[in-house]
Amino acid sequence: MAWISALLSVGRNASATQAVAGLRTVLSGRPILRREAAPTQDGERGHVVVEPRAAWFVEARAAGLGPVTVAYERQGTGEPVVLLHGLGCHRQAWDAVVPLLTERREIIAMDLPGFGQSPDPDPDVPHDLETAVAWLGSVFTAMGVERPHVVGHSLGGLIALRLGQAGFARSVTALAPAGFWTPVERRYTYALLTAAHESVRLLPDRALEVLVDTALARAVLTGTLYGQAALCPPHAVASALRMLRDSTAFQATLRAGRAPDLFTGDIPDVPVTIAWGTRDRLLPPIQATRAHAMIPGARLVPLPGCGHVPMLDAPDLLARVILRATEPEAARRTATDER
Repeated sequence: MAWISALLSVGRNASATQAVAGLRTVLSGRPILRREAAPTQDGERGHVVVEPRAAWFVEARAAGLGPVTVAYERQGTGEPVVLLHGLGCHRQAWDAVVPLLTERREIIAMDLPGFGQSPDPDPDVPHDLETAVAWLGSVFTAMGVERPHVVGHSLGGLIALRLGQAGFARSVTALAPAGFWTPVERRYTYALLTAAHESVRLLPDRALEVLVDTALARAVLTGTLYGQAALCPPHAVASALRMLRDSTAFQATLRAGRAPDLFTGDIPDVPVTIAWGTRDRLLPPIQATRAHAMIPGARLVPLPGCGHVPMLDAPDLLARVILRATEPEAARRTATDER
């Protein structure tokens, strides 16, 4: 979703149609997208290619639902930590953080159903939160992981909180979780997301290559999601573009997110950490205050200088937050007693 900042010029009250037009203007051949001369040894620039990584797959079945197949990668040692990505994204969103965790935790990064390499289940099955929680609970069981720590970003953060409520998580770390918006804020976010998806769905590969191959374009395209856009490498932008374009469950999941009260109640028996970038322009940090008010026992952690996607802005900081939030229970009790 790293291109949606190009739509901000339309304004907070823009419709999705206006925003699509704005992005198409960016893609229409202005100088910002012009391929600059930078010859390689053979005199030509290489094409941007993001190879899909090998994944393991697990099939599971929840009561009353059909089977679901999930792609995942599993590495490291220690207590199990499941990583859940945001809307229109994939498990590789965590690539900068995973190596900082694997010496002390077993990391399971997975593609949510209908995203990344995980196939979309039966289209007749709703893509609502209740279904996602039931499916992921069955996936944990099929993988032999009993109540893992769950870390989620945006959509994944909301799912992680619901997994905690359902008793499927040992601890929950939610990074800018979706669902704590006002109606106006939701319309703004949805206008950007819908416009981005509709535009990238028609985006030729050649235009994608030009976009990610120009430093100025990358800065414009990543300004909304990243607090430090210059740190976003071209291959990460290309990968994000392709994943959004190929996310078969995007529209159905977005529709399901229009439901009221996506999160209600508390999570009294599970340690919860809510972390939010101080420069998040997609889901403004004021929403962190609402989430904390609903889950008063949660630890609220600001991420200074980070945008909506802190995994590239500050991977070291984020790794420290995750390691602290997923400490073994005995260590957590000791730390509490010492305080």
